[in-house]
Amino acid sequence: MKKFLVDLKIKEVEKLNDTCVLLTMTDEKPLPECRPGQFAELRVDETPSVMLRRPISVHSYDAEKNEIGFLIQVVGDGTRWLGMLQKGDTVNVLLPLGNGFTIPEDSNARLLLIGGGVGCAPLYGLAQELKRLGRNFAILIGARSAKDLYRCNEYSALGRVEYTTEDGSCGEKGYVTNHSIMSEKFDYIYTCGPKPMMMAVAKYAKEHGIGCEVSLENKMACGLGACLCCVEDTTTGNRCVCTDGPVFSIEELKW
Repeated sequence: MKKFLVDLKIKEVEKLNDTCVLLTMTDEKPLPECRPGQFAELRVDETPSVMLRRPISVHSYDAEKNEIGFLIQVVGDGTRWLGMLQKGDTVNVLLPLGNGFTIPEDSNARLLLIGGGVGCAPLYGLAQELKRLGRNFAILIGARSAKDLYRCNEYSALGRVEYTTEDGSCGEKGYVTNHSIMSEKFDYIYTCGPKPMMMAVAKYAKEHGIGCEVSLENKMACGLGACLCCVEDTTTGNRCVCTDGPVFSIEELKW
């Protein structure tokens, strides 16, 4: 898939909580097509301590509005700079990168999207696409507490959403794999979030014979498969998450 290096203008800044910001960007020209699950590399300027771009998953994509959204979680100097950007600012972006989620050909398949914390970000775009296609899906979101949840109304507007929190402050108390929705029959699962959570979901899927894709969050510096810092040991050998992923079938992973 062809990659583009573009200067995108920030159309809207939405502060979701103390550490997360949603940046909606646009361009005068039509944006390159981005599939759910792909990511971009955002250049960080005016920060001497940051030399490399920051890989950020595509949170939302709207071809009609010519908008693309990136959810930024502030964890260091690079994301702190991105989180301080304002409406009207310009960001140099390399996109689209990586491979996205695959959607089963069976239009009657029941699909479950499971996200944990900020790992829910790429699942929003997937939910948008599934709704557009008229697919049967549900979303399960897990977090430590209610304060760690974001965009609840937006997710709910796309379809059925269930929540689980470790402290029980929203939805059922516990982990995503313990939620009551897991007792229902699903044909395919998509998940993204903390690795222990994804491994637990992958184990559940294997035990129940359910197809499952995970979006890995290995550290990615170049986004082009050159630096090899994101290599994952798979059933077919070492593979770069930034080019062969970030989405993988659990059958490819040594989990």
